[in-house]
Amino acid sequence: MGIAPELVYVTKAPGFTLAQQSVGVYGDDGFSGVYWAQETNAQIQLSVERGTMTARSCPKQPVDGMAGERTVCERDGDAWYRVGGGRHEYALVEKGHVLKVSGDSTKVTRAVLRSALHSAHRPSDAELAAVLPPARTATAPVERGDLPSTGDGAPDNEVGTSG
Repeated sequence: MGIAPELVYVTKAPGFTLAQQSVGVYGDDGFSGVYWAQETNAQIQLSVERGTMTARSCPKQPVDGMAGERTVCERDGDAWYRVGGGRHEYALVEKGHVLKVSGDSTKVTRAVLRSALHSAHRPSDAELAAVLPPARTATAPVERGDLPSTGDGAPDNEVGTSG
């Protein structure tokens, strides 16, 4: 999938479930997944990418990729609490990468984001199997099912074919 294995993380947040279809590469080789709360329709995005964040660089990095928005940063323990563009997030710098947990500031509380950040961890084998889609094992081309069994498979453009 193009994701660096060391950048894959999972988290837990009460009432939120990972939307597996949201899992994918973030940036160059980072990881991202969205957790969804069925009851409130709120979403939390977990993302991990290479880099760092300092007091100087924090305000220059947009919250949740919302370019053009002002970012306000505040230290909260070992993490940064960041607000901007109607979103908020926690960012934690670890061993050459930044782990972020973000959400809509009107739907996800700061306490939920903080809890999700501190619950984030490298997945066990079982968690990894549940997060990542299964690897394709077949090397043969995918059978389309809509091509004719004879001929070159080009569409029939004869007059009258489509009406």
